[in-house]
Amino acid sequence: MIKTSLPPDDLPPSELTSTDWVLSRQLEGALNQMFHQACQNLEVPDRKCSLLTLLSECEWYITTKANLTTLVIQCPTLATSWGILEKIVAIAQLLEELAIGKICVCPPSDKGTPLEVRVDEIAIYREDLEQLPEQSSFRS
Repeated sequence: MIKTSLPPDDLPPSELTSTDWVLSRQLEGALNQMFHQACQNLEVPDRKCSLLTLLSECEWYITTKANLTTLVIQCPTLATSWGILEKIVAIAQLLEELAIGKICVCPPSDKGTPLEVRVDEIAIYREDLEQLPEQSSFRS
């Protein structure tokens, strides 16, 4: 158990109430709308298709259940997953503006394991990610 110096009134509740649950769902809904709107306004140099086109092929949602608010993108194919990874720097910039702390990119379940990365870690990999080769040899 982690000890804290916070007074009991400043600690999170041990159990969530129905109001907490409703507020969490409303927050997730608002963040989903804001992210979608930010994607519409984003101008990314196109490498075969736009971010919105890629996202429309995937199931994606924002969740507040983890210790960090997370964008989860479930990709139907490896090609789509690769396309999302090519645009992860641009996605991270949007998420940073919305105070979303983590991205989880999930390839098809039988084709690999999910990649989870904190938004503030993306800057470390920015140069490498921006120099990714064309994905033609990775399409399935």
